Amino acid sequence: MTVFRPDCLAERRVFVTGASSGLGRATAIGLSKLGAHVAICGRDEGRLAETMAQLGGEGHISVPATIADTDATADLVKDVAKRFGPLHGVFHAAGISLTMPVRMTRQSQVDDTFGPSVFGAFGIARAAGQKNVMAERSSVVLMSSISAERGHNGMMIYSAAKSAVHGLVRSAAVELAPKGVRVNAIIAGAVYTEMYAREVDRMGPDWIAGVGAKHPLGFGETDDITNAVAYLMSDAGKWITGTTMTIDGGYTAQ
Repeated sequence: MTVFRPDCLAERRVFVTGASSGLGRATAIGLSKLGAHVAICGRDEGRLAETMAQLGGEGHISVPATIADTDATADLVKDVAKRFGPLHGVFHAAGISLTMPVRMTRQSQVDDTFGPSVFGAFGIARAAGQKNVMAERSSVVLMSSISAERGHNGMMIYSAAKSAVHGLVRSAAVELAPKGVRVNAIIAGAVYTEMYAREVDRMGPDWIAGVGAKHPLGFGETDDITNAVAYLMSDAGKWITGTTMTIDGGYTAQ
């Protein structure tokens, strides 16, 4: 994070979902060290406390909650804004990855996958369009995946969920622009996180070698995503909206 001025997000209020682990946790910590006041959200209150202990600066809050439903998520964002103040940024990192042949996939698994990625994102966008939720010149950043751009065995539901995010971003960017709210998504390749480590353990060494070979620059690190979020939330990204920023080590260039 030394590439940014240490106070480039000073006094800005940012809401981060999925902050109990992985990219959400890493980004919440990174943004706090750039001066932001961070409201961290996740399902596990104990793990949120671990994230809170690593945040830099002061003025942070913890919001234990599950992101899975449009109405509940919209109400959650509005409640955070009432408690915290109008938000300068939202980073929506909450989500689950499902690798399952479509012939074995059940409705409950579709609901579980679409819940945070699609229904949660829609709830965030809905709240962002309402009065006193977002500050002037604010930024919403949603997490996507290269699975929305490339087909993979067993990833049909996950790919569909992330593809839906791309359409949401474009329309939300147009609708929210008059309110000064920018909306973008980050398309990430394979990044070392707890979630990815679980996939490695489950799929085995041959699978990880195959995935690694598809990334010309190798696997990503959490800072690669954190830096992109910081850029999109800073004044440097003030003319960027409706985009999907690809950060994948060259995966989709091939």
